[in-house]
Amino acid sequence: MNQPPIPFLDLKPTYLEPKVELDEAISRVLDKGWYILGNEVSAFEGEFAAYVGTNHCVGVGNGLDALTLVLMAYGIKSGDEVIVSSNTYIATALAVSRVGAKVVFVEPDPKTHNLDPDLFEQAITEKTRAVIPVHLYGLPADMDSINGIAGRYNIRVIEDACQAHGAQYKNKKAGALSDAAAFSFYPGKNLGAFGDGGAITTNNDELASKIRSLRNYGSHKKYFNECQGVNSRLDELQAAVLRVKLKYLDEWNQRRRKIAETYSELLKNLDGISLPIEPNECQSCWHLYVISSVERDSLQRKLEGHRVGTMIHYPLPPYRQEAYKDLGIAKGVFPIADKLADTVLSLPMGPHLSLESAHYICQMIQN
Repeated sequence: MNQPPIPFLDLKPTYLEPKVELDEAISRVLDKGWYILGNEVSAFEGEFAAYVGTNHCVGVGNGLDALTLVLMAYGIKSGDEVIVSSNTYIATALAVSRVGAKVVFVEPDPKTHNLDPDLFEQAITEKTRAVIPVHLYGLPADMDSINGIAGRYNIRVIEDACQAHGAQYKNKKAGALSDAAAFSFYPGKNLGAFGDGGAITTNNDELASKIRSLRNYGSHKKYFNECQGVNSRLDELQAAVLRVKLKYLDEWNQRRRKIAETYSELLKNLDGISLPIEPNECQSCWHLYVISSVERDSLQRKLEGHRVGTMIHYPLPPYRQEAYKDLGIAKGVFPIADKLADTVLSLPMGPHLSLESAHYICQMIQN
């Protein structure tokens, strides 16, 4: 019997499972006829803040805007430096560039792929204003170490939690582990909208108020603008969708965990393949399950031949992208990030991937 294709991620079931609730939520917005900064956004902001464990959540247009708006609210600008991991999606760096600050890349921990706290401290200068630890693949960064170092140098800590909805570090959720955090609700995220969306979480009243103004043209009151803001607002339809899907997030994350445990059990001790780790203090939300292999490209081709979809997160680090050629960072300057780009492979992952499919994928890797 032919094996049906196994896509890297199938989003259709994330609509079909809560279909009745989602259809009702969307109809509620359409029937009301209010689409921007209404009751759905306010309700979602309160519900997501409660879920994360912060005093505030501010809905915005997307994850990149979320990062950018936090930097703007802190007044980070040209002449300032912000430290980020060399192993991340380019959006983390783009947010820094958008406010005119200098991106300072540092190597990741080769085991977790997250920001290395020791290298973060070594990169600090008198111009360093902030650090953005990314909870890559859904695994929280070493936040105690990062926060401790940042505190000694009076540096802001801004979590890039765009892949970490529901992840935990020492029983606290990602998004509540620092000064502020940025989330993305891109459709493929653990908590995904039906389009773009993002949010900022924080316990800082003043910061939240500033971001609420900045996201809306620099205005708290219509047609009165206290600062030069932007247009980046989570819309009512997406907020309504997210309110429904938030109810499913923990259950869907548990399903992801079962898939991850299946992969880890069946692929352990396999020559030439390194598996992701989960430190004791962390609970990953398993946004991605990323293995490493020096034979990555041939393994990807083999799985493709067996109709298994995979992806590479990420094939080219941000500092080697054409967008950052002005930095003049050649391959070899960050050998750990370079090696990860050459060896990582993301296996299918999602709350509706069957355990049978996970077993099949492992069989194909083993053969």
